[in-house]
Amino acid sequence: MTSADDFVLQLMEEKGLVPAEIISQGREELTAEGATAADIDSRLIDLLVERKYCKYDDISFMLANEFNVPFISLQNLTVDDEVKKLISQDDARKYQVFPVAITGGQLELAVSDPMNMDVIDNFGHILKMPIDIRLATPDDIKRAIDEHYGVNAYGDILGTDGAAVQDEIKGLETGNEAGVSEEEAPIIRYVHKLITEAVKRRASDIHLEPLEKRFRIRYRIDGVLIEVENPPKRLQPSIISRLKLMANISIAEKRVPQDGRIQIVYNKKEIDLRVSSLPTVYGESIVMRILDKEGLRLGLPELGFFSDDQAVFERIVGMADGIFLVTGPTGSGKSTTLYSALNYLNHPDRKIITVEDPVEYQMTGINQVQVRREVGMTFAAALRSMLRQAPNIIMIGEIRDLETAEIAINASLTGHMVFSTLHTNDAPSAVTRLVDIGVKPFLVSASLRAALAQRLVRKTCVQCKSVYSPDPHILQAIGINEIAAAGMTFYHGEGCPKCNGIGYRGRMGIFEIFIVNEELQQMIYEGRTLVELRTKARELGMRIMREDGVRKVASGLTTADEVLKVTMNES
Repeated sequence: MTSADDFVLQLMEEKGLVPAEIISQGREELTAEGATAADIDSRLIDLLVERKYCKYDDISFMLANEFNVPFISLQNLTVDDEVKKLISQDDARKYQVFPVAITGGQLELAVSDPMNMDVIDNFGHILKMPIDIRLATPDDIKRAIDEHYGVNAYGDILGTDGAAVQDEIKGLETGNEAGVSEEEAPIIRYVHKLITEAVKRRASDIHLEPLEKRFRIRYRIDGVLIEVENPPKRLQPSIISRLKLMANISIAEKRVPQDGRIQIVYNKKEIDLRVSSLPTVYGESIVMRILDKEGLRLGLPELGFFSDDQAVFERIVGMADGIFLVTGPTGSGKSTTLYSALNYLNHPDRKIITVEDPVEYQMTGINQVQVRREVGMTFAAALRSMLRQAPNIIMIGEIRDLETAEIAINASLTGHMVFSTLHTNDAPSAVTRLVDIGVKPFLVSASLRAALAQRLVRKTCVQCKSVYSPDPHILQAIGINEIAAAGMTFYHGEGCPKCNGIGYRGRMGIFEIFIVNEELQQMIYEGRTLVELRTKARELGMRIMREDGVRKVASGLTTADEVLKVTMNES
């Protein structure tokens, strides 16, 4: 037992944080289990937290008050690289400390144990500067280290055993790995760990960016880029070459962009990584998009559909013919929505063919065609051939030009259901976009069944969700007045280990469904303006994206800030 832990328990009892009898019962229980006297009190603190008699935050606040030390939250913290370099990742983890900033010649140091003055004095002696301590919870310090230093990703390069990583992740090996040199082995382990950590943290992309004096590594998690520990600049060529080798793209070619694919099995789950290399001033930039096939098996509610919108969506995609378009900017989840629709419709009695550039997800039971312009396999050429294959459903990755649009429309008019995407801001704009690229209004009128516009918002973490009062200006901006707000309960995430202290975990869609009925068909045929089409659709009951977002805010699924960030004013 350490005197520090014993003191903390006595303080918890004195301050009424946990009743004395509960502490006594816990100590007896651990003694009966055979816990040694040396670790019984530290285990007892963990046990009390685990059984929800108290929280680590409560203990930290208590200690902060007792020692008159300021309490600090390390969430959403920006830290200078020069400050991070003062304390190594290994020391930060070992002593549970985190360097925050240098202010007035003093290092602000977040610590979890204000009683461990030896460690604090040693850092002051080594760094030759005064230490100004701040108290933070152990979980908060661990999260800060993970976020700012990286989750031990770089540790494997220093020569630690990579066998555990090799066991976790299969499919990264190219050729006979047994023959790699001692110089290559650490790079291989580092790349394995880099991908493993990205998958563990639910990243959608890994960005490796050569800058002038450093090689920056970032993960995109729930749409937000988070920087992890950067490897030394000198290792940049080796890491890039390793990834290009794994993606089966030319190592010798460094002047032009290249695309490749890495297929892995991680924790018995198939994951594809789509690799893109782009020459920049300071070397090749690599972006790996992580394509998790499990995400396509989600039901429509998991995409963000409420039951009423889900019923409408299922009715639209189940139509016998016509065109259904999903619109939105890059990264708004259009492809995932279409793949989920195909997965919903993928039955033995239907033939489904897709033409994509590139094929993002490989799906069982669906014929997928990869566009290859260099050999003449364009969207238009593939579509012409596909029609001779007698499909029921056709999915086109994107309608980009008049030729593709006309073939898609002709396919829809000859008894096929066609799904595709367009880049427009809202659902009614799909009509004007098709007319702008040259499609005749009467063809649009005859073929378009519906358009779905969507955006992605981050979901409030269910583990740390709590009631809060949003800024009235933000509520007003998304259309919630004071009277409506008074009858609603708003939730946000406070930050916990499950969401890495961010308060959000995962993303969902907010939607706008534009259904073309006879009235709208006539208006499209007559060439009416976008404003007129939108006004009529609103009269017929179309709910705009912001209104769908407000419903999800009212249900506690997301926050008003998220909805405001991704939607535009429709006043």
